[in-house]
Amino acid sequence: MINLCLFGAGRIGAIHAANVARHPQVNIKYIVDAHAPVAQQLAQLYGADVVSSERALADTELHGVIIASSTNTHADLIELSAAAGKAIFCEKPVDLDVARVETCLASVETSGVVCSIGFNRRYDPQFSSLQCAVRDGSIGNLEMLTITSRDPSPPPAEYIGVSGGLFRDMMIHDFDMARWLLSEEPVEVYATASCLVDPAIGEAGDVDTALVTLKTASGKLCQISNSRRASYGYDQRIEAFGSEGMVQVNNQLENTVVVTGCAGSQSAKPQYFFLERYEAAYRLELDNFIACIAGEAEPLANTHDGLQSLRLAEAAVESLRTGAAVQL
Repeated sequence: MINLCLFGAGRIGAIHAANVARHPQVNIKYIVDAHAPVAQQLAQLYGADVVSSERALADTELHGVIIASSTNTHADLIELSAAAGKAIFCEKPVDLDVARVETCLASVETSGVVCSIGFNRRYDPQFSSLQCAVRDGSIGNLEMLTITSRDPSPPPAEYIGVSGGLFRDMMIHDFDMARWLLSEEPVEVYATASCLVDPAIGEAGDVDTALVTLKTASGKLCQISNSRRASYGYDQRIEAFGSEGMVQVNNQLENTVVVTGCAGSQSAKPQYFFLERYEAAYRLELDNFIACIAGEAEPLANTHDGLQSLRLAEAAVESLRTGAAVQL
């Protein structure tokens, strides 16, 4: 039996707990959360004990941890778990500060424990197929990559202050996808952005509409489009264009029914938000983590990926501030 501790019993924590429960040889032994009623409710569902982090990490029969708590706790919990010799799965980002992530990464490397970072889109079956097509040369040499990621509605303005802003919170997923698909580190970042959706987001010091262009040393180009509002649903598309063709992943719709009449055709809207769109991805990333604990796999996204994506986000912030491309 593989025993795990879940840090954070909120929405994402509950998703991970449900996915872990699918495995007959894996058990959520402990739940740690500052909000006791939520922790107790989730613990009752899975037969877990609500304890302190110190109590959980001291258990020699605990094999790993899932960190789904607030962002400001991630780096500390990673370091404590690594020091205790526990395998780690942590939701992105590791931290909002590059220097803090570097320190955290060093502690993980010193400990030698597995540490997987929750860039769940790498596990999405559609995006994984696209990555295979690019990697296998099905479209020749990759030349341009276009990533579209737009939320159905903006978050509350009070969320902006703790999120790190659009580039560190939302687009960081797209930076990770860009690195994964380009198979090269970008060396140039140019960002432009506006506040067109919610004035309160601008008043909080952030943007809600952004375009970022990345360039690699070999000349590959990537453009990322983000918006905090898409009236038609969760917009998640990628196009990879190469010397011998292109490969695309379009939106997953609420259903596949198409009604056609004299006025034309009508189909369903894209799935509403990330919980629906990436349901399979969340399941598969936990499968990968469990396989890592068993010594049967390596993390598809690790602490280095978390660090590099944050560096791109920081470069985008700097580019927006200066109005110039940032060289990396």
